[in-house]
Amino acid sequence: MANYLADNQTRFLNELIDWLRIPSVSADPKFHGDVLRAADYLKTRLEEAGVQNVEICPTAGNPIVYGDYITDASKPTVLVYGHYDVQPADPYELWTSPPFDPVIKDGKIYARGACDDKGQVYMHVKAFEMMMRDGQGGVPCNIKFMFEGEEEIGSNNLEIFVKANKAKLKADVILISDTGILANDVPSIEVGLRGLSYHEVTVTGPNRDLHSGLYGGAVQNPINALCEMIASLHDENGHITIPGFYDNVDELSAEERAEMAKAPFSEEEFKQSIGLPASYGEKGYSSMERTSIRPTLDVNGIWGGYTGEGAKTVIASQAHAKISMRLVPHQTSAEITALFQKHFTSIAPAGVTVEVRPHHGGEPVVTPTNSVAYKAAADAMETTFGKRPVPTRGGGSIPIVAMFKSELGLDTVLLGFGLDSDAIHSPNEHFGVFNFLKGIETIPHFYRNYAAAQV
Repeated sequence: MANYLADNQTRFLNELIDWLRIPSVSADPKFHGDVLRAADYLKTRLEEAGVQNVEICPTAGNPIVYGDYITDASKPTVLVYGHYDVQPADPYELWTSPPFDPVIKDGKIYARGACDDKGQVYMHVKAFEMMMRDGQGGVPCNIKFMFEGEEEIGSNNLEIFVKANKAKLKADVILISDTGILANDVPSIEVGLRGLSYHEVTVTGPNRDLHSGLYGGAVQNPINALCEMIASLHDENGHITIPGFYDNVDELSAEERAEMAKAPFSEEEFKQSIGLPASYGEKGYSSMERTSIRPTLDVNGIWGGYTGEGAKTVIASQAHAKISMRLVPHQTSAEITALFQKHFTSIAPAGVTVEVRPHHGGEPVVTPTNSVAYKAAADAMETTFGKRPVPTRGGGSIPIVAMFKSELGLDTVLLGFGLDSDAIHSPNEHFGVFNFLKGIETIPHFYRNYAAAQV
């Protein structure tokens, strides 16, 4: 296996780079043709690797690429999920190299989607190819692949597809690589994810933009009002002030928090890595806890009035913001969405009206660490990294994990290889060449361990 990987790693990287050149941005309709091209590219590479029954499945939005390899109906089946769509690359001017003109420098592949999630999806394609051709016994279990093109916009059509294709997707476990490890010398497996409640809010004042000299001081300024409303959503201790927000939060015991604290983490390195003089967050919790086991509320964008060059003295008619909340076990997106809508509307000052439009949500999950599948993944990482992986809880959201559990009855193994420093969703996203190749090396061990344990 090592020889096949070493002999073909340049080709693997070049193929990934070709795929990263396709700007498969799902959020912007102008890239729709590129999203379809990315799906076609993935279909071709799966077929070349030896996957059978590869097809592009249409949805009401972007298509799902499906393929399978059924070696023996009596053997266990793994359903691999990932996504081929990527975040918008804006602001382009902050990239040190063009986001869709990939480059490798300092051992890292720089491009939008390099880590999230094209690079990690492509690990699975090449790992399958390697099992087919490296002479190490072939594919030890049944594998199904399902890669979607709408993850970055809420997976709007995936649940519809899953409900309509339960027989096609029948499996024993889900395998996803859309997460990360603590460090290249500290392997880890995420066993928890936060949920999400995402909204766009609009605060409206006068029926048109007004001259700030003629009207200033006599009308409520929607931008001022919005800023005051947002500022009131946290108190001086970083606590979220929405009534009922914490009612169902799963509070970890002191023993559980002590176990979490054993994972290697440097507060100084954390601050330096993102250029901050000090960290911030809910009082009484560490940075590691704030980004994993505690819920959050953040403004993801805010705009209104005149933002062009020079000066234009207006009081804007409207102000807007995008606000997201990360949720922890026992909170639900429906519950938090309702609480946020009620509270944000209630705190509007006189002189403005407020509209809250929910976008998408997802549920928090915790996956078992005592399952055959988790042990197979942990053993695989120990084989290739030389260390037992640390179970961790991630701060991000993969809403479809909870959906897979409810619709297919399947638990998920989150076997990711990215790093927190990979700048996903940000300018200069990158993915380590080491991480890409280590994923390809590790994934076949998971299949072999899992198949052997199920005999």
